[in-house]
Amino acid sequence: MNADLAIVIPAFNEAATIGGVVGALTTTGRVIVVDDGSADGTAQVAARAGAEVVRHAANRGYDGALDSGFARAAELGCRYVVTLDADGQHPAEMVETFAAALRDGADLVLGVRDRLQRLAERVFALATRFGYGIRDPLCGMKGYRIELYRSLGHFDRYDSIGTELMLHAVRGGAKMVQIPLITRERADAPRFGRLLKANWRILRAAFLGLVARRPAQP
Repeated sequence: MNADLAIVIPAFNEAATIGGVVGALTTTGRVIVVDDGSADGTAQVAARAGAEVVRHAANRGYDGALDSGFARAAELGCRYVVTLDADGQHPAEMVETFAAALRDGADLVLGVRDRLQRLAERVFALATRFGYGIRDPLCGMKGYRIELYRSLGHFDRYDSIGTELMLHAVRGGAKMVQIPLITRERADAPRFGRLLKANWRILRAAFLGLVARRPAQP
């Protein structure tokens, strides 16, 4: 196991899949599962599979779970963090590739999925590609040097669907690498929510991240 690498997995009612995801990663790095108020035994399954589990008594949402995972990774002294989803959609074998890119000097490693399912995802991706060269801002599989988290002081403060730290990093001149991913179909409900709610959440995150919170130009 590489003790300098934390693999942070936010999980909410993912008992059916979390064991397999964790089991595929325990020799790769420190697996930190953030059980976000699950009611189905997610925490117990993750712990049996070999993960360290951070538990939330009540659901704090996707970004809140990632915030807790990053805080724990920083406490453990990890130098790098790779995030991925608990449903098995992201290929666990690619974590090694993300970690290698970080060790080779990248500050930020972004997964690029083979398909974007929603109109709002495509709109957000078009905006970030034009503004920053980011092809898939909403992919849940990303890699970070822990210094990026320390420089911002948190992972998220405005329900950014996992994009605040990324945008903070690229605006600060972080060295970015993007890696294509072939994703698997997910069996459960998507983390963005159903269609109408999902598109609203994504467009809200895009507005806050790209417009409302853009730093003033000198």
